[in-house]
Amino acid sequence: MSISRDLESTVRAHFGERPAVLLTGSRQAGKTWLLHDVFREAGYLNLDLPRLAEEAETAGEQFLRKHPPPLVLDEVQYAPGLFRPLKHAIDADRETNARYLLTGSQKFALMEAVSESLAGRVAVFELHSLSLREIERWMGRPMTHEDIVERLFTGGYPELVAKSLAPSRYYADLVATYLERDVRQAINVRNLRDFDRFLRLAALRTGQLLNLNALASEVGVSAPTLKEWLGVLEASNIVYLLPPYFGNLGKRLVKAPKIYFLDTGLACFLAGFESSAAVLRSALLGALFETLVLGQLVRSFHHAGRRANLYFIRDQHGNEVDFVVPVGEALHLIECKWAEMPARPKAFDDVLRHVGEARVLSRTVITPTPGLRHRGDYDVGGPVEFPMLDV
Repeated sequence: MSISRDLESTVRAHFGERPAVLLTGSRQAGKTWLLHDVFREAGYLNLDLPRLAEEAETAGEQFLRKHPPPLVLDEVQYAPGLFRPLKHAIDADRETNARYLLTGSQKFALMEAVSESLAGRVAVFELHSLSLREIERWMGRPMTHEDIVERLFTGGYPELVAKSLAPSRYYADLVATYLERDVRQAINVRNLRDFDRFLRLAALRTGQLLNLNALASEVGVSAPTLKEWLGVLEASNIVYLLPPYFGNLGKRLVKAPKIYFLDTGLACFLAGFESSAAVLRSALLGALFETLVLGQLVRSFHHAGRRANLYFIRDQHGNEVDFVVPVGEALHLIECKWAEMPARPKAFDDVLRHVGEARVLSRTVITPTPGLRHRGDYDVGGPVEFPMLDV
């Protein structure tokens, strides 16, 4: 059974307005299926096949003549030499849109090629593993508290969800593929055991401030090496580094970013959890739930074809609001609480002292209980309804 994606309508609309569309995202997020299934009239070529990649790389113009548009070029990063012939083909007929649909899971290589050859000619979108709303729509019923607990542990990779696969086996294969292919092609990792240990230690820190030097020391590599590895995880849509919000709030705020995994199932696997019950008993439960909410927020922006405009606020005394969504000079404030009936967060008042009442558009507390409730000057909602801000 196929699972419809919220990004489909956005990609379809932009494809009609631009010569090309590039869809990036982590491995197994469903990029190939989305383009191949939604644009069934287009031809399809997978450049993950060495023979096709070599042909596209060494004889790009002839390759494109042999395979006319509309054309899906899957894993296009394996033929970087094709980008210049693509540019020439597009420029030869700039009035015709809806010609090339590109996918790739190595954004670090893709975006360099796009900026050099296809700038102004291609619309770029990011696809993640399934959102809670997409999973709820696939289930055909409202998501319950128990469903959210299970999704926290299982994650949202489409094949895993649709086929009810065992998370431990699925993520073991995914990590092995990621280590063996993407990482080795992107950077020179001399010791894969070090990188694997780095992945697992990073997962244990999801939802926390990133202390680069401390993490590097624990992994046993230099801080510059760790920074490079983090860049690969970020470019692969494995982790998201959430920046602090400053605005004009002065200098007494924390400046380090927070690190989050974009799929909690992968984070749970790397952290060593073997069941949702183990997650519920863990001291990491709150951080993992915050990670789940961050992932829904990022998806809500990217599904609309927009850059994720997200921050957090934390002062030197530890007073923090988990997520801040700026709209001009005003702010939406979002807190995450693993509780069915949370009290009004003190963090809202702490931030109000920094920003002033007039700048706060809304205050929302997200809990694992579905449904929207109003509580005086703030709202309480589940992660399926929120983040659903009009941003």
